[in-house]
Amino acid sequence: MGTGKKGYLDELTDGGEFGFRTLDLPGIDNEPVIRMNSPEMAEEETCLFHRSVGRGEEYLDRLDGYLTSAIGEHRPAPVVRFADGEYAFYDVTLGCNGLYRQAESVEAIHRAMPLHIDALRMLAAAGKMAPLIFPGNVVRRPKRGILSLLRRSEEPSAASFLDFLHTNAMALTAGNYVPFYVVYAYLTSGAFARLADGRRLVVLNSDFDPESFRSWFSRFSSRPEILFVRIPDRYIATQWKTLRDSILEQVPSDTDLCLVGAGVGALPVCVDVARHGSIPAVDAGHVLNMMNGREDKSNGMRLYTLWK
Repeated sequence: MGTGKKGYLDELTDGGEFGFRTLDLPGIDNEPVIRMNSPEMAEEETCLFHRSVGRGEEYLDRLDGYLTSAIGEHRPAPVVRFADGEYAFYDVTLGCNGLYRQAESVEAIHRAMPLHIDALRMLAAAGKMAPLIFPGNVVRRPKRGILSLLRRSEEPSAASFLDFLHTNAMALTAGNYVPFYVVYAYLTSGAFARLADGRRLVVLNSDFDPESFRSWFSRFSSRPEILFVRIPDRYIATQWKTLRDSILEQVPSDTDLCLVGAGVGALPVCVDVARHGSIPAVDAGHVLNMMNGREDKSNGMRLYTLWK
C-alpha cells in the first residue's frame, strides 16, 4: 500500500498529459518471456503514454526518425533507459548492485551524482529518456528494516525517480520521453538493422563476439562496419569521470552511431559519446547481450525483444 503522498507522476497523470495504456506492438511476441518468468510480468506491458501518441508503433516511428535525422544532421542524440538499478542509484543506495557491480559505496554514488545530474539535464533537453514505468512500480512502498524505524523512508521506484527529475528541475515531456521497452523493440527490429546498414557502428561494452554480431545483422541483410571499444565491466557509474577521456579518444571521428552497454553508467557514457562525436548513442543493455549470444548475462529473455 502506498503512503498517499502525491508526487510528480501524479502531476503528470492527473492533468491528463500522460496516462497508462498497453504497449501493443504488432509483430512482437511477449508470450515466451512471460511464460518463462511469471504471469505477473504481463503487467509491464502497460506503460506510460503521452496524450499525443495514439499507438505504440508511433513511439517506434518517433525513435527511428529521431536517430535517422541525428545521423543525417550530425547531431548528438543520446537515448538512455532507466529501471530498478537506476532508481536505486539516484536514491543513493547500493540496491543498484543487481546483475552487475555499479557502485563501490554510498560515498562513491554521492561523489558521482553531480556528473549524473549534469548528464540528465542534457538528456532531458536534447535526448530521449526511457524510464520503466508501469502500474506495479509506481506505488511508494515504505522501506523495511531498521531504517524504517529511524526515519520515514520509501523504496526507490519509478515514482521516486520522477520526483528526482522534478526536484532537479527536469521535466518529462512528449519530446524527451519514450517507454523503456520501445528501445528494446526498436533495437531488435528490422528498422534498426536498416539504419545501421553500411554505417560505422561503434559498440562500447565489456564483451564482444564479432562473429555473433555480424550474424545478428546479416539476418536482416544488414552489413554495418562494427568497431568495438572495450570498457570495464563494473563501476562505470561511479568512475566514468576518470575513464572518459581514454574511452572517447578510441571512438573514431567518422563514427555514425554507437551502442552502449554500461549498466547504470550508460547515462553519462551515452551523453558524452553523443556530444563527442555528434552522433546517436543508445543505451542497448540486454540487446547487446543478445547480439553477443549471451542472453544468460541478463538472466534470459526480456520483454519486447522477440519479433514473430
